[in-house]
Amino acid sequence: MPESFLVIIPTYNEIENIKDMIEAVLDNEHGFHLLIIDDNSPDGTAMEVKNLQQNYPERLHILERSGKLGLGTAYILGFRWGLEQGYDIICEMDCDFSHNPEDIIRHKENILGGADVSIGSRYIPGGDVKGWDNRRVFLSKGASLYTRLVTRLPVKDTTSGFVAYRRVVLETMDLSKIIFKGYAFQIQMKYACLKLGFKLVEIPITFIDRVKGTSKLSSNIISEAILGVLKIWWSGFTTEYRSNAV
Repeated sequence: MPESFLVIIPTYNEIENIKDMIEAVLDNEHGFHLLIIDDNSPDGTAMEVKNLQQNYPERLHILERSGKLGLGTAYILGFRWGLEQGYDIICEMDCDFSHNPEDIIRHKENILGGADVSIGSRYIPGGDVKGWDNRRVFLSKGASLYTRLVTRLPVKDTTSGFVAYRRVVLETMDLSKIIFKGYAFQIQMKYACLKLGFKLVEIPITFIDRVKGTSKLSSNIISEAILGVLKIWWSGFTTEYRSNAV
């Protein structure tokens, strides 16, 4: 029986990208399913998703929230929903085409090839970043180096938000212990996977800065990541990431 594959995309004011992204993920022979988690976008993103559901009645889904509640909580909601629906592989990605939808199949191949967690990486051979100035690239690479030094994560792109998980990973993890909302969420998820003994494998991707819409990056998200790394490191001594249900 083929592996069922769910893609999760959180949205807030992505009306300029949402239709193209939905079609890019679903208009192919791979049979992916897509869950949009919208944080009450005032620009009509959720309504556009609902309009498109008639084209993909069994494969396009949406969960709506009352407002901007954070990237991390959106993904946790999506993970729980995906597990309840029985998906074998669950992938997270952005809506702004900074992550190439064509790379989703490479994540699936990586999981089927033995990885428990497949990470789209800008900073391994073959990876690249387009549209960022040198300062932003330096800051991003520096953040990943800082994270690796503190946490000993064997991952070059620790803040990558283009990640696929084997079902057992999310079932084993106590998702209530993942407390961060921004970039630190991505780091803590990878760290929890490491502590639980799962195999993390990076694949090279080309990250392209958004062309349409507005970036959600803020100083609060950056500061959370910097301070959060120390909290994540300490959690390795004080937190049991394994779910009691396992």
